[in-house]
Amino acid sequence: MELELLNYTKITIIIIIIIIQLISIYNVNCLSTDGLSLLSLKSAVDKSAAETAAFSDWNDDDGDPCGWTGVSCGGSGNPRVVGISLAGKNLRGYIPSELGSLTYLRRLNLHGNRFYGAIPEQLFNATSLHSIYLYNNNLTGPLPSSICSLPRIQNVDVSDNQLSGEIPRSLKECRSLQRLVLARNKFSGGIPAGAWSEMSELVQLDLSSNMLSGKIPVDFGQLQSLSGTLNLSFNRLTGEIPKSLGDLPMTVSFDLRSNNLSGEIPQTGSFANQGPTAFLGNPHLCGFPLQKDCSHSNGNNTSPTSRTRGTSPEHKGLSPGVILLISAADALVVAFVGLVLIYLYWRRKDHSNGCSCTGTTKLGGNGKRNSPFCACLRGFSSNDIESESDKGSSVEGSGGRGEVGEGEGELVAIDKGFSFELDELLRASAYVLGKSGLGIVYKVVLGNGVPVAVRRLGEGGDQQRYKEFAAEIQAIGKVKHPNVVKLRAYYWAPDEKLLISDFISNGNLANALRGRTGQPSTSLTWTTRLKIAKGTARGLAYLHECSPRKFVHGDVKPSNILLDNDFQPYISDFGLNRLISITGDNPSSSGGFMGGALPYVKPVNQEKSNNYRAPEARIPGTRPNQKWDVYSFGVVLLELLTGKSLEHSSSTTSTSTEIHDLVRWVKKGFEDENPLSEMVDPMLLQEVHAKKEVLAVFHLALGCTEGDPEIRPRMKTVSENLDKIGT
Repeated sequence: MELELLNYTKITIIIIIIIIQLISIYNVNCLSTDGLSLLSLKSAVDKSAAETAAFSDWNDDDGDPCGWTGVSCGGSGNPRVVGISLAGKNLRGYIPSELGSLTYLRRLNLHGNRFYGAIPEQLFNATSLHSIYLYNNNLTGPLPSSICSLPRIQNVDVSDNQLSGEIPRSLKECRSLQRLVLARNKFSGGIPAGAWSEMSELVQLDLSSNMLSGKIPVDFGQLQSLSGTLNLSFNRLTGEIPKSLGDLPMTVSFDLRSNNLSGEIPQTGSFANQGPTAFLGNPHLCGFPLQKDCSHSNGNNTSPTSRTRGTSPEHKGLSPGVILLISAADALVVAFVGLVLIYLYWRRKDHSNGCSCTGTTKLGGNGKRNSPFCACLRGFSSNDIESESDKGSSVEGSGGRGEVGEGEGELVAIDKGFSFELDELLRASAYVLGKSGLGIVYKVVLGNGVPVAVRRLGEGGDQQRYKEFAAEIQAIGKVKHPNVVKLRAYYWAPDEKLLISDFISNGNLANALRGRTGQPSTSLTWTTRLKIAKGTARGLAYLHECSPRKFVHGDVKPSNILLDNDFQPYISDFGLNRLISITGDNPSSSGGFMGGALPYVKPVNQEKSNNYRAPEARIPGTRPNQKWDVYSFGVVLLELLTGKSLEHSSSTTSTSTEIHDLVRWVKKGFEDENPLSEMVDPMLLQEVHAKKEVLAVFHLALGCTEGDPEIRPRMKTVSENLDKIGT
């Protein structure tokens, strides 16, 4: 009995061990629910060489999908699928609805493939999705209205597909949306109004190349986070352009080409930054910057009364014979006008030696051509610039003189990795950023989508001056520092000189501190101001100590400190006065636009500009030196600390005496032991932790603005001391 019991026990133990092993094997090979959902995508794709390569390690006997190609997971303990990235794999198939069961999926990236069919509604059951990139496929059907049921959705790009139907009105629920790109589809109907005022985070909006009709929504003007280009081009939009678009940020460009818009182009706010290219292809639009007078356009709008005047009640229509005669006469008039226009075109083309803003003639092997730069960027004559400047206008330069002058020009790339042809400039849209004594600056978007800043210099110069100019440019081109605007190329011809540099997108420090209206900024925290001060100091120290020529800037001030979207500072316009003197122009105070994104402003008053200059620099005939820049930088520091602006001040302000000599006012405040709260920008008082840092920067600024240049520190020392603050 005992023996049988022992054998029974042994058998039982063996069976239990076998069961445990089987359960273990099952658990190891049992695919998770996330893995099963992913395999539905593999099954939905056609079997091909591309599919085999993309899904080579997607196996159903692998219990952990987190190691599969294109799959990313997150979380500890039990990781879940958070990302799928299979872009540009040439996959052909459909998007399975099972992907919606990936409740932790945050990013879906399938762009650049050949997926077809509709976007499944069930996809939006994946409530963690914040980015959907399905562009450049063959998707059809509507954009699901449930897309805004995703509480965290930020980025949607479904461009370059065959999607159709109306843009869903439920977009107003997408309050966290940052980028919406629906371009190059077949969307129709009107753009839903009333949705855009809720989308306060929207940075990018592209609805171009669809079949959208109706009016532009008025509440587009409430997209205050928008940047780049508001692109509504190549649709069927009608009606007038809402004036509310002028409320958009000044850095926003419009692209309203090829619609059926009508009426006068508004002249307020951000409209002042737009060139004529933004409005082309709308035959019923008029006003600046188009060369079309609205008075003539209005004359064509006849009332119903005028159309029927002289017609007796008995005659409700014209006879067929009269209609034929009128049609024939119209045809003859159109043909005659067409012949006249063709004649004028060829005559002007011959007169300008074949220079055409839409020309396709490439540069020769040596980079030269005759009459190389016509009116596209040349814009206006000097008289035109003077008359247009009061309008705060932006132009592409389709008017003015057609010829640049005799002789050949040369486009020279400073940065060999940044190459483009002159024809790209001729074809590109150009927006006026600023006009000052240091020339006109345009924003130009090249064919590859990269924006650059193009500054036009003087019109004089012989071969000897060209050698000086080229030598100076080469020295400037060797300056490479993260806080200095980079010069990319230059163009020289006897009657045209251009500097092509990086475009910095967020304006300059003067506007960031005070805005266009002179109102105090609410966005520059102490941390941001300190970041700007440190970056500017590093850039100046580099120019002084490490650049090939040991440059002296000579005109350091807030409008020459450009800012990008992260408030990283870039010093601009160094070496510019020397270049302009070589070209033969008379330099004046800079507007601070080399590479910057700003609307037109009047040149800075010379008296205010002098407030940034060291006392010894105001004596005529003195030679610039690096201690001048140290003093000017000290004044900039005081502006960052006090919030007062020399460039935006006016003699009528109540603090005009304080602003007129900021250095003396601050020094007197410290001598009289005034409370720090009376001198510092009120915005900074909200950051209590910053008090010691603010005081330290005050002392640095006062050291920089010492009257005796020998006492002032070197820029390198200033930069090192600034870097110690706040770390």
